[in-house]
Parts: sequence; C-alpha cells; structure tokens
Amino acid sequence: MKSYNRVMAGRQSVFAEQCFKEGFIGVDYGMDIDLTGRLPENWKDFNKEFIPHYLERFPDKSKIAAGLACGFIWTLSKKLQEGDIVITPNGSGRYHVGEITGPYQYAHAPGQTLPHRRPVRWFSEPFDRSNMSEALQRSTNSTGTCCDITSYAAELEKLIGGQSAPTLVAADPDVEDATVFALEKHLEDFLVSNWPHTELGKSYDIYAVDGETVGQQFPSDTGPIDILAISKDEKELLVIELKKGRASDVVVGQIQRYMGYILDDLAEEHQIVRGIIIALEDDLRIRRALRVANNIDFYRYQVSFKLIQG
Repeated sequence: MKSYNRVMAGRQSVFAEQCFKEGFIGVDYGMDIDLTGRLPENWKDFNKEFIPHYLERFPDKSKIAAGLACGFIWTLSKKLQEGDIVITPNGSGRYHVGEITGPYQYAHAPGQTLPHRRPVRWFSEPFDRSNMSEALQRSTNSTGTCCDITSYAAELEKLIGGQSAPTLVAADPDVEDATVFALEKHLEDFLVSNWPHTELGKSYDIYAVDGETVGQQFPSDTGPIDILAISKDEKELLVIELKKGRASDVVVGQIQRYMGYILDDLAEEHQIVRGIIIALEDDLRIRRALRVANNIDFYRYQVSFKLIQG
C-alpha cells in the first residue's frame, strides 16, 4: 500500500529548493558513509550497527540523538518505497508533493548536501498549508526529518488534486470519548508551549537535540510518544502519555511499551525511565493498574476560563 510522509529537506527544509530542482529528497546527520547494500529490512538492526558509528563520530551526542539520526536515515533510505508520496515544505507556507521513483543513492562528491538520497518526481503544483485540516497540520508539525501521515491519505489526495476542503479522518477505534480526544490533542500543544510554567517544567525539560525540541511526538517502534522529557540532572527520562479519551487498558499498555523501548534502546546506563499518564477525569481502572507500576504516575488536569466584560 502506498504511504504518505512529510519529509524535511534539512533543518527547517533549508535545502528544499535544491531538492525540487534536482529531483531528490535526502538526509545528512553527518553520516559520511555509503549505505548501499547495508540497509537491513529492520530498522533496529540498522540502529544496532550504526549508532556506535554515529557516537564515535560525535562523542558528545546522546544515544537518543544517535537513535533519532539513524532511524531517520533508515526510514528515508530503506522504509520508503518506490511509488510512495512525500510532501516537503518550501519554507513559505506551501508543501511540494513528489513520488519516490527509485532506490537509495549516495552522493559521493565532497560537500554534497543531504548525501543519503532517494530520487523523486516532484509534481508541478504545491498546495498551501492553510488548506490542511487542523489535525493534518498538527501531524506535519511533528519534529524530525520524516513523519508518516498515511492516515490522512484521503485528505492528501484531495489536496494534491487541488481540492482545498479538508476531510475528516476516521476515528481511532480505541477512543471512548471523542470530545475529550479532541480537547487533549490541544492539551499536548499547550503543555509543550507552556512547559516552563507547568509543575513538570520545574524538574524536567522536553527533550531537545542541538537546541531543537524533539520530544513532542517522539518516534518509537510502537508509535509516537506524546512527550519525552529529561530531568534537569539528566538522570531520568520521562515518558508522558495523554489519555485522549482512549480506553484505560490501552493507555496503560501503550505507555509501558514506550517506556520499555526507551529503556532498552535509548537510555544511557546511568538513566532511569519513568512515566506519567495525564487525563481529564479520575480513572479508577488506571489507578488500579498503576498500583503495581511504581514507575508510572497519574495526573489530572483542569480546564478553566473567565469571561471579562469589555
């Protein structure tokens, strides 16, 4: 099945025009090695081999930074298939659309930008970001080089075809309360934007690499983590999951999987992993489950507003 991905052309898509002109999309991350014939089917196998290479080249980087770099290189170089669709921002509020037309290529010449490349046939007409639904705009805001937006395929096909009216995305079957789901999608953005002023912001920072926040919708092998944070002494990694109207058992199982991934693949030897579930209402089922999960806390949030006569 054809997939759809938002792919940045370098940080803030600074190399977008070159990609459009020369017919490719690529990544860098300082990995100056030809990966032809060295791209396994499983990204974990790739990371296992190349994270040490990355850390040897950049010894001041964390395993999380190395894992992100290797994961995005593998995704663009191997996971994306011929015929898949990529959308890439041009830095001026428009997205260019292209189809991947060939396998991995390595740009050998010294000084080449984005040397790990895939050839792309770029379509003639970009579309405006303002024509996307709010949900699709949020998804394309995800940090990192690549993000999978295949769940918005129907809407994207309309945008590509010049139809600006956004479509609704099918509901998540695990969602019990659609109203709370919508509210907590905004809560995630609010938490990130106001992090220093929250209770959690006193002890933790949202994870960042080279000054760029990467902890929102942080990629894992079982889906994106809502927020990944790190304690100010860097001894603790914190996985935060918003309930988003979903069934309690689904949320508890999901955060445990996320924490297991961080612990197994990305945490340094001196770091522990903790979790927080945030929900609008008290939830006895979550509290019961967390009675035997001492490394996961449960938080509630309150929404309030005031009317002021003008």
